[in-house]
Formats: sequence, structure tokens, C-alpha cells
Amino acid sequence: MGSKTVSRRHHSKPVCHKVYLCSILLLLIFTPRVDSSWWYIGALGARVICSHIPGLVNKQRQLCQRHPDLMQSIGEGAKEWIKECQHQFRHHRWNCSTLDRDHSLFGRVMHRSSREAAFVYAISSAGVVYAITRACGQGELKICGCDERRGQGTDHRGTFDWGGCSDNIQYGIRFAKAFIDAQERSVRDARALMNLHNNRCGRMAVKRFMKPECKCHGVSGSCSLRTCWMAMADFRQTGDYLFKKYNSAVEVIMNQDGTGFRVADQDYRGNTKNELVYVENSPDYCLMDRAAGSLGTAGRVCNKSSRGTDGCEVMCCGRGYDTMPVKRVTKCECKFKWCCAVECKDCEDEVDIHTCKPHKRPY
Repeated sequence: MGSKTVSRRHHSKPVCHKVYLCSILLLLIFTPRVDSSWWYIGALGARVICSHIPGLVNKQRQLCQRHPDLMQSIGEGAKEWIKECQHQFRHHRWNCSTLDRDHSLFGRVMHRSSREAAFVYAISSAGVVYAITRACGQGELKICGCDERRGQGTDHRGTFDWGGCSDNIQYGIRFAKAFIDAQERSVRDARALMNLHNNRCGRMAVKRFMKPECKCHGVSGSCSLRTCWMAMADFRQTGDYLFKKYNSAVEVIMNQDGTGFRVADQDYRGNTKNELVYVENSPDYCLMDRAAGSLGTAGRVCNKSSRGTDGCEVMCCGRGYDTMPVKRVTKCECKFKWCCAVECKDCEDEVDIHTCKPHKRPY
């Protein structure tokens, strides 16, 4: 016998209908859209197939199909900016940890419009600029090459000739903007506006550390003549800079229609153009909270003697820590041996490793 499905209708009161409409409006303004992301390209490695990358909007998919070699560079760059993110947050409760087989890469922690989300969007945008620009200069891409600027320039040491292979930062910025911002421009809400702002901060951070490198010409290397080109600095400088911006990030309040924002602190007199911005306060990341995307700090290594964020008191959120002696092997009694080697002994000593205690659940 077949089964029948019985449907029941509940008639809501007018006040419930108004509350429902208000809830929908808030969701339209603040709903996160990071269930999947182009960030996942880094996890695919050499297997980048545009139709298989989850979370790409139409324009991103078109760019991917048109420039598959650039996607390879973006994938390689993703590994670099994730590694830099983890370096910058290595002593913090949230340590930029990624989740295996998660298309959003960072999980639900990115659902909140927090300082951490602001940093990740900025560093990922910077990473794409850096990866594309580097690939252009190394001749790995058909569509771009060096920035072959010519003519003369001046600096504190005098005049010089432009030459060599300058890093093509303008192309890197242009492609990063077209590819990354496409995801945010496909919708109009407050989170998209925040992401667009922080994406730009990331792109400009790479450009900020472009510097001239020169080669001297002349008798006995007298440097009477110089040829110079513009080169990107090490990505660590960009990471350090954006981490400082993370620490001074500005809380903003979005307009209800998602077209702009204002600083939450009425006494703030600065300009937010080059500052990271966020909308929501961060969770404390002390305990595992699947809804917030927090992995907690149980089992994290801490520094017993530090009063900073890596200290056991802060890292362990007052829960205390366990101490375990661990044997460590290091090189010692090294001697120079002619010619040209250094011989060392393996010395073993014992060090204490401190790890955060787990949260005690109430009985």
C-alpha cells in the first residue's frame, strides 16, 4: 500500500510575519558565503580542472578556462600564503589551521566577519598578486612577461637607466582583482563589501614593498653607471605588514543596504583606506565550537615563561597545562675539518614541553 503525506498549515500572527521579514533582511545583509572558495585551488595541486573547482562564480570559471596556466600559479601561490598565515598566527589561539577535504579550506571560522576573516582575505589576495607577478617574470606564462620599462630614473644615489626584468606588478594586481573580486561582485551584501575592501588592502601591500635592484657598470665596478629594475620583496614582509594591520583592524558598521560602512568608534579620526576592516568581534577560540569553527586550544604547545599570546596562561585560557619531558637530539661540539667540512656530535638532552589541558565538562 502506498503512503500518503499529510501536510499541515499553520497560520502565523502578523507580528510573526514581521519578525520573519526582519530576519530575512538581516540574513541578506550578513549571510556569509564561504561554503566553498577559490582558496581550494591550492589543495588541488596539479589537478586543477576548472569545472571541478567548487565555489567559482561564472566569471572566475571563465577566467580559469581561458588561463589554465595562471590557475597553476594561483594554486602554488595558495600554498605560500597559507604557510605565511600559519607563521603569523603560530602563537595565537586561532593558528590559521586548515581542514582537510573542506572546500572552504578554513571551515566555519570564515563565516564570521571577524578580524581573522579580514586577514585571510587580505593575505590570500596578496598571495595571488605575488604568485602571478613572479610567474610573469620567470617566463612561466604566455600572457605576460617582465615590465620592460625604459628610460632613466633617479634615486638618492643619482641617475640610473631602467633595464633588466622588472616585476610586472601591475598585471598581477589587475588579474588578482578580476579573478578574486568576481566572487564578491556577484552579490551585493555587507560581507561582500568588507571582503572587497580587504582584498584591495592585500593587493596594495605587495606593491608597497616593491623596491629597485641595481647592477653597477664602469671601471672596476665603480658604479658610475647603473642599470636598475623593480623587484618584489620577500613575501614575509607583506605578511608582517598585514599582521600589523590585523592587530590594528578597524571595526565598522555596515549600512542596511550594504553599500557602504562607517567606523564603529565615533572618536576614530584615521582613514580606513589602507586598514583592514571587520564587522563582528572574534570568538575567544578557547574551546572547540563547531558552530563558530573554533578547534579550541586543548593540546596546543605553550610557553610557560611567556606573558604573551603564546604563554600558557593566555593560550590555555586559564585551564592549566600539562608538562611532559621530551628527549631532544641536537648537534654539538662542532669542529671544522680541513678542508672544507664541519663535523659535529649528536648530543641528547631533555626538555619540558607544555601543552594546554582540555576543558573539563561539568558533571
